[in-house]
Amino acid sequence: MLVAENRPRNLKWYHAGPLLFGDWGTSRLYVLGLAFYYTAHASVIYLAAMSLIMAGIAWAYTVVCRCFPDGGGVYSAARRLSPTLAVLGATLLLCDYIVTAALSGIEAFHYLGIGESRVVIVSIAAIAVIGVVNWLGARNAGRVALLIAVVSIVLSAAIAVLCLPWLPDGLKRVSLHDGGQSSPWQMWESLVRIVLALSGLEAVANMTGLMKPPVPRTAKRTIWPVLCEVVLLNLIFGVALSAMPSLKDQVTPDYVRYEIREKMEPEDVPADVKEYRDTAMRMVATVTATRQFGERTGHVFGIITGVIFGLLLLSAVNTAVMAMVSVQYSLAQDGELPKLATRLNYSGVPWAPLLISCLAPAVLLLLVADVKALGELYAIGVVGAIAINLFSCAANSKLEVGKWERIGLWGLAALMGAIELTIIVAKPHATIFAGVIVLAVLVTRFLVQWRARHVAASPLPEPTLGWIAQLREQPVIPGPGPRIMLAARGRDQAAYAVDMAKRRKATLFAIYVRTLRIMDIVPGQIPRIESDPDGQAALGTAAILSREAGVPFVPIYVTSTDVMSEILDYTVTFGCDTLIMGKSQRTPFSRAVVGDVVARVAENLPEGVSLLTRAPGPFEHAEEVKPGSLRSGN
Repeated sequence: MLVAENRPRNLKWYHAGPLLFGDWGTSRLYVLGLAFYYTAHASVIYLAAMSLIMAGIAWAYTVVCRCFPDGGGVYSAARRLSPTLAVLGATLLLCDYIVTAALSGIEAFHYLGIGESRVVIVSIAAIAVIGVVNWLGARNAGRVALLIAVVSIVLSAAIAVLCLPWLPDGLKRVSLHDGGQSSPWQMWESLVRIVLALSGLEAVANMTGLMKPPVPRTAKRTIWPVLCEVVLLNLIFGVALSAMPSLKDQVTPDYVRYEIREKMEPEDVPADVKEYRDTAMRMVATVTATRQFGERTGHVFGIITGVIFGLLLLSAVNTAVMAMVSVQYSLAQDGELPKLATRLNYSGVPWAPLLISCLAPAVLLLLVADVKALGELYAIGVVGAIAINLFSCAANSKLEVGKWERIGLWGLAALMGAIELTIIVAKPHATIFAGVIVLAVLVTRFLVQWRARHVAASPLPEPTLGWIAQLREQPVIPGPGPRIMLAARGRDQAAYAVDMAKRRKATLFAIYVRTLRIMDIVPGQIPRIESDPDGQAALGTAAILSREAGVPFVPIYVTSTDVMSEILDYTVTFGCDTLIMGKSQRTPFSRAVVGDVVARVAENLPEGVSLLTRAPGPFEHAEEVKPGSLRSGN
């Protein structure tokens, strides 16, 4: 008898909302400066136009989330029409995440005040540290990101209040044709350049597999409040930026002045231009606070702003890295990439995709480290992925979409397609960047599928028994005697538990908890034991040893975001009087970063249940941990 349960749907809107803000809210840290750099005092109008596009795409994704309650990113939506189209969409999303990680990393240290000479090395080092933390499977990373997002929202609101006195002067300076960019093509190209704040919606669509039901309502509550905050504050900050003393009298956009007329490279523009272009929010915070409270307070407030927004940007790097891991894992699960990408380390993290996800933005930073140049590469990925997603939903007649909703999806898909074509034509560097990534993935996919066909053509002997067969034997009805729960991990632990159960004439329960995080979910597919070789081996080993010893055995497989809670829950539910767990083999540093499950279980263990912990090796030695205590005894 195999007990299997998936219980990951506990993501509420007020948890998902800050995660979305971590993308949308982060984008303003570079979009505002780039908008003024390209269009000067016309930037407010372009920001308003971008806000309308964001609102339309946000509405479209409420439809996508409703139609795909188990994950509605571009990969799962496009796969219903064509696997190749799905791979293309997922690869474009990879392009977006690579640039997001690189751009957010470099901008984080601009806001933290790191000099240009060291910012690239420090950014690459930060990406490496983020990779190490995720390698260890840090549980608290999501909570830290949530805290940073909430603090950033509060700080943004405070800066918006300080900006209010600047709005009348800023509004007077708004001019659509500022700097001579008056032709329809120039205006359209300027708008395309600042469409950089949409990728968070793809993340929300992928989160639906974890959202608390009803998913459509949770998705709307996630999207609309964040959209309102981003649009309102972006416009306030954009108007205030136009009123800054160093910018209010500017007529020609610096992009036109330096890059078009003087043929200057973006990284060579003057330092005062980089100050507002790369760190606009810190500049606005410093100037507005100085006017209200004096120069010293304004300087301190600017430093605090730089630190908080720098941490927010580093959080965005972490989100982008794990999103890349999720995309690669999804593709490998479906046979589009090598199976190596599905192999998990001890912490339940796909280790090969994690390495690639850290190396890709690091290599990009070695090649391109300027914010404006990275911004040129950014939009091609996210815009293309959104265009494919909306097209796939509009073209899929099997989805329950109303007539007017489908018309809206077609219109928005056409708009995003037009923006994508403009980027391909007007930004050759972005086209080359995306082309290289897409070509690499498609070639890898071709080789994987060719090898699969070649292997399938060779006759292979059918295995007599597999792990799953061991777990689906005749159901066991637990008797009235003692009951032991084993947190399954390795042969030594299973042998020790079986021996104890035999001597005590007890029923043995073995639980294997597949740890889940938001970015670990394959769109439309919650991990199950059939696709989890580690879970099969852990439970199957205990099953074989139990059968040989004549011990009644009940395997339990659970997917959850909280290992400790599941172990405690099932131990109590099945009335076990003993819980056996292996001692942590992690380093002290690892335990400090990710926490120690054994210690947390010991602290929360109910009365009447004995906890035995032991290291791998001869199974006659074990330590008993008293409930609520970390001290061990005989």
